[in-house]
Order: sequence, then C-alpha cells, then structure tokens
Amino acid sequence: MTDSWKRARTVLGTAGIAPGRLARVSPLGGGTYNSVEELRLKDGDGYVLKVAPGTPGLSHERGLLRAEAEFCRGAAEAGVPAPRVVALGEEWLLMTVVPGAPWDEAGTAAGRAGLRRSLGEQVARLHRVTGPGFGYPGGALGPLAPDWGTAFTAMFDAVLGDARRYGAVLPRPVGEVAAVARTAYDALGEVTVAALVHFDLWPGNILVDGVGERARIAGLIDGERMFWGDPLADFVSTALLGDIRTDEAFLAGYRAAGGAADFDRPARLRLALYRAYLYLIMLTETVPRASGAGHDRWLGETVAPELLAALREIEAEGVS
Repeated sequence: MTDSWKRARTVLGTAGIAPGRLARVSPLGGGTYNSVEELRLKDGDGYVLKVAPGTPGLSHERGLLRAEAEFCRGAAEAGVPAPRVVALGEEWLLMTVVPGAPWDEAGTAAGRAGLRRSLGEQVARLHRVTGPGFGYPGGALGPLAPDWGTAFTAMFDAVLGDARRYGAVLPRPVGEVAAVARTAYDALGEVTVAALVHFDLWPGNILVDGVGERARIAGLIDGERMFWGDPLADFVSTALLGDIRTDEAFLAGYRAAGGAADFDRPARLRLALYRAYLYLIMLTETVPRASGAGHDRWLGETVAPELLAALREIEAEGVS
C-alpha cells in the first residue's frame, strides 16, 4: 500500500469515515503549492484531500490549510458554492467535492458575460463576511492586526523579504519597489472593515457546469490564499493580468449584489498596490518551486510588465 493510501485511510478514520470504504486515490492537477488528491469511496462518494508540502515556500505560505478552512466556512455563511470542510488536521484538509470543471473562458460572448456577472454577484456576497481582524488567518505573519494598514504593509514587506532571500528576478530593485509602495500606503486607511478576500479567483479556481448560455458557476475553490482585508483586493485575481475596471459584466453583478466598486484616487492607489503585491508573489514563488525555464520566461515576458505598470500607476497618482 502506497503512502498516499495509508495517509488517506488515516485521514478518513480521523474524520469518522470507515477507512475500509476507500476505493481509489487519484492525484488532482491544478494545485500550485499543496498537493491535492481525490478520495473515491466504494459507494461512489468522493472527497478532496489537501496536504501541505514539506518544501520551503514564501513567508505567508504557512497555515494555508487553516485559511482554506476559514474560506469554506465563510463561503457557506455567504451562500456561495464552495467545498465544505469535513475534517482539518495539522498538515491536511479533507473537503467535499464540488462538481464542475475549471472555467474555460473560451465560449460564446453571451455565456461569458453571464458567468462574469454571476461571479461578480458571488464575490460581493463573499465580501459581506467579516473577520475579527486584518491579515492572514493562518498566523504565518503573526496575529491578526487591528487595522488594514498594519496588516497589508506587513504582507508587502514579507514578500519583498522573500524576493531578497530567494534572489527573485524583478523588473525593478526591491528597494525601489518598496519606496514606490510606501507612497500609496496612506490610502490603506480608507479600509475599516475586514472582509473575506479570496485573492486567487483566476479561471482555474472557478468551477463551471454546462456550456454557453447554460453555463453556471458551480463553485469557488482553492481558498487557501484568503485573508481578511480590503474587498478591492479581489479585483486583481478576478481580472488576472488585466483591468477589472473594463469588465462591465462583473462590475454590474458585483454592484447589483450590494458591492461597492468606486474607483476614486484612494481606490486606484489601493488597487495598484494589490496588483503589485500579487505580481511580486508570482515572480518570487517560482524560485523555491523551481518551476522551470519556460515558466520563468513567461513570468519575465508577461507578469513583470504588469508589476511595472502597477508601480507606474502609483507614481502617476502620486503626482496627479
């Protein structure tokens, strides 16, 4: 019996599910940090098991499974389809299976617009869920902070520290990136409520059932990157490598569900900060993961220019 089977049987037993019911253990693709497996039982029931890696990661990549469990709890509170937590251990998380397949954005224009509007509505519902403080709930960067400025500057400083430590290839020196970001930090004071932020809602983490105009969002998954913070931060991954301000369908759905999506100067500064933060993570995490020359080339050609654009936007807003 393989280690995967032994681990799966142990987890099932801890969750109160008879280990003898296990029929199959299959690796699932798409995960970029934790390993993911589907556990299929003899009666057809299925579960998803996530296991933390033993390899080093970025400073905030500790306690991610606790964060994902928190996301699942919050999604249930918001009435947003997502996995349900079955059991949580120190190094693993057992969840229910969500039907559907990762969103392939190739499709009819009408179908895409409907899905984008639905996504906006669901993200707005997520943002109604609030936490007891600001920051990562897994405790990787310390306790939750009493204000968003304290939490986010610690998050930003942590990834800059990771970039230095790993020798990440950035389009501007770490010191310059830090200096530009600091000029926008005053805008963080506009945020006074710690909302649930998924922060990884690219199409691969949005499961869809059906095709064309009949397609519907079946579930939001991989909430391990969630934090308590500014709802505006979710506008980065929902428009990964793009600009959410041009996504009329998403914004219409978000506003219809009660979300605030105004892009005044403080909001533009914060959005640029969050874009810079995500793209710094993407450029830095590739080093300890040894993603390969092809991926590194894509990062340099595609992600690095987006980081530069975010920094230039902060600089332009500072002199406007």
